[in-house]
Amino acid sequence: MNQQLRRASLGIAGLILSALPLLANADDAWPAKTITMVVPFPPGGVADTVARPVAQAMSKELKQPVVVENKPGAGGGIGIGQVARAAPDGYTLLMSLSSMTTIPEADKIVGRQSLFQMSQLKPIARFTADPTVLVVRADSPWKTLNEFVAGVRSKPGGYSYSSSGNYGTMHVPMEMLKANANLRILHIPYTGAAPAVLGLLSGQVDAVATGPASVVQHIKSGKLRALAHWGTGPLTSLPGVPSLKEAGYPIEYAQWSGLFAPANTPEPVIAKLREVARKVAEDPAVKNVILTAGSPIMYMDAPEFQQYLNSDASKMKDVVQKIGKVD
Repeated sequence: MNQQLRRASLGIAGLILSALPLLANADDAWPAKTITMVVPFPPGGVADTVARPVAQAMSKELKQPVVVENKPGAGGGIGIGQVARAAPDGYTLLMSLSSMTTIPEADKIVGRQSLFQMSQLKPIARFTADPTVLVVRADSPWKTLNEFVAGVRSKPGGYSYSSSGNYGTMHVPMEMLKANANLRILHIPYTGAAPAVLGLLSGQVDAVATGPASVVQHIKSGKLRALAHWGTGPLTSLPGVPSLKEAGYPIEYAQWSGLFAPANTPEPVIAKLREVARKVAEDPAVKNVILTAGSPIMYMDAPEFQQYLNSDASKMKDVVQKIGKVD
């Protein structure tokens, strides 16, 4: 019996050893088929604007199609959750925004099951990091931030702003401004940045806070007016627009976009993705497309991006807790 067990053990060991080269080859052969890049928002928003030129450039580098798939819902939670639960094989990626750091904490506050945890996702690279911009229609009576603040204060609850959803990248910065400037303004959530901006353009709401890429073309065409931004210095895409800090409101918010993979994706695949992401971020054609949309590339490789994420998530946790439960 002992001899039979010994033979069986040797057989199993042999199978494992013979499989190791195949496993290594599997990683070496990646990618062998189409890769899906999930954008957890509708087309037309910041994440989508970044994802499409990045996916196109990645397709050329990897010699396999990288297809953008929009999966909106729950402020981005549905699409992010889909990638968090996906097979960690490098064939399902995520291009998301900074709102992903607020969603798990927001889920706790409203008492619902979280669709994902940040630990389920591994950062590959950050591509952009834009201060949110406060925008109104060009026919609005407000030409400056001070006029906007005074107007909203004069009619508490009488004006409204749109967002891409509760606790998202368009909701959180406005709540920060509301608290700091003592404003009462109605929040109208939409299903994404593009519909929220359309709500402003069509006169359904009075203001919006969003990344420059969602509004810069409308500003240049004369349909919208930028009053201020949540950054620390001049904006490349909107020179002359003051920061909130300059106006006496010490608040900052950056709407970043980043590429992620499921947490247990093999390291050789992660290494390849990081290499390709770096090349794509340096590609003049990609830079030009994203800059034309209003966002300069602000690349971070995975280790630096992870540190940035940890710090951002900690700050946003405090902000979301101060916002509290939203109906």
